Amino acid sequence: MARRHLIIGGGTAGMNAMRTIREEEREPSEITLVSAEKPYSRMVLPYYLDRSIAESHVFTTSAALLAQWKVKAHLGRRATALDVNANVCTLDDGTKVEYDDCLIATGSAAVRAPVPGADGRNVHSFWTLDECRGVIASITPGSHVVMVGAGFISFTILNSILALGAKLTIVEVAPRILPRMVDDAGAEIVEGWLKAHGVAIRTNVKATKIEDAKGKKRLKFASGADLACDVVIMATGIKTNLDWLKGAGVQINRGIVVNDRLRSNVANVYAAGDVAEGRDLVSGQPALHAIEPTAQEHGRVVGANMAGKDIAYKGSLIINIVEVCHLDAASFGAWDDAKAEAVSGLKRDRAAYRKLLFTGDRLTGAIIIGRSGDVWTTNDVGMLKGLVQTGVHLGRFKDHLKTHPFDVKTAYIASGTTGALLPETVLGRPSKAPGETPVAV
Repeated sequence: MARRHLIIGGGTAGMNAMRTIREEEREPSEITLVSAEKPYSRMVLPYYLDRSIAESHVFTTSAALLAQWKVKAHLGRRATALDVNANVCTLDDGTKVEYDDCLIATGSAAVRAPVPGADGRNVHSFWTLDECRGVIASITPGSHVVMVGAGFISFTILNSILALGAKLTIVEVAPRILPRMVDDAGAEIVEGWLKAHGVAIRTNVKATKIEDAKGKKRLKFASGADLACDVVIMATGIKTNLDWLKGAGVQINRGIVVNDRLRSNVANVYAAGDVAEGRDLVSGQPALHAIEPTAQEHGRVVGANMAGKDIAYKGSLIINIVEVCHLDAASFGAWDDAKAEAVSGLKRDRAAYRKLLFTGDRLTGAIIIGRSGDVWTTNDVGMLKGLVQTGVHLGRFKDHLKTHPFDVKTAYIASGTTGALLPETVLGRPSKAPGETPVAV
């Protein structure tokens, strides 16, 4: 009998797993996809929000593509229970799907802060396509939008909101913006840049209530003046979609605990993407990285292993990159490691900042901020990522970077980082060209 693969979740991890199974398998298998939504890319939702693309361009698959991959799809259905002893998954309509192995890639959902009124009219989250549609329907030119939360989610849609002709205010409970992405000095650069581009920012404030007031919304805070607006976007975090697995016998900590093959404690149950708690590339410790690159790599590794390969995953690198009003901000790896040896550089006239963190003679974390298109930013983002990702020994070029933090290229070339990156593919084989695989990879 053909091996039966069950993929639960049609996001980046699930799509990459299915694609990889078809690339790597030696014998034809059966693939069943269960997805609560028609598969789409969350990463392009900001471009749909500002009308740069049509909604049809958001989706990552079609009935024709699934047919080409010979995938049986249960779209619009949710998994509600997993019997790991009988190898059966139950769906919300009572359907039971039998499997030989299973991938759990159910992703995350937005979490609204427990503020009275956070579920009211013209108060939105921004994580799913439906939530994006709600924001689109609420914002018109001249609208005043308040985003509660100054983290990664807010900053991915900041440009889109401004492009719609809206006035924007950001409020954050932490003392600085981007508290889980950059340090105090970096946040100061970004905050000054945004204020110069008309964005109002209030940090160190806690929203206590959202109420209706004469056709508008009014936010109240633990201290400070009220704030009136037309639309509120709650960007206050995400949580893994794992409640349905309670009692299934799959080990869950912050996410599903997986080994270097991305298997859970149940040998034929894998996890990938936002729900998988696996190895951090820099620290070697268990980590939950709810970012697109990790989901893509997880999906490739799981798909290969489900197809009968034996692929170990080195670990995921935490990466955060945003561009706001033509200013790039990025951080990689252990950018906030208090034990690391750190050096920083600042050129205020170019809004250029970076912080480099070393463990021994390896670069283990970095922050970089600078104007989009500035050679110091455009080139150095990729090179700093490469240095952290490969963990190459810098030798005497560590001292060069400490003295000249804006001259990354010299250390990048001299340390042989390019040579270390070139043979690196997540499956340990050369990439395939179009025509050699179901899709270009």
